[in-house]
Amino acid sequence: MSAPAYTAQSYRAAPLGAQPIGRAVLDYEDRFLRRKVLTLEDGRTVLADLPQTTSLDHGGVLVTTTGEEIEIVAAAQPLLEITGPDMTRIAWHVGNRHTPCQIEANRLLIQHDHVIRDMLIRIGATVHEVTEPFTPEGGAYGMGRTHGHDHSHSHSHSHGPESHSHSHDHEHGHAHAHPHDHDHD
Repeated sequence: MSAPAYTAQSYRAAPLGAQPIGRAVLDYEDRFLRRKVLTLEDGRTVLADLPQTTSLDHGGVLVTTTGEEIEIVAAAQPLLEITGPDMTRIAWHVGNRHTPCQIEANRLLIQHDHVIRDMLIRIGATVHEVTEPFTPEGGAYGMGRTHGHDHSHSHSHSHGPESHSHSHDHEHGHAHAHPHDHDHD
């Protein structure tokens, strides 16, 4: 593989107005990155080398080291379209599962999940498979994604006269608050 044509070290949620030099068409999972080589529509490549893991939104831009912009486009992907007679109740159940959800006036869109699909059908929702771009709502409190991130927890343990700390790293398929009260004697 040859060296990327561009390197992008920053991201903006909206372009400054200049014509982008290219477009990166990415599905929802691929739009969550820190460092990755991306292929543009025309076959050129760009190394996204961002200072932290970032959720790239449809319409946002990667900014190259020379100040040029690369447009981010949400790719069409397989999704579940959800409708029904009680959309408030349906939306509550989807939200209670902490799954990314695109909320529209008359429908919800989520990624394929057979467990959630079955639950929604049981509560009266109509679920259809569709292929569309996926631009779900961001997480609460301006944190972007609602799943797929890492939680690192540090716990101190007292063992006699000496104490030490260590981290427990693990991933969750969804975001949630969870206290970790570990008492060790």
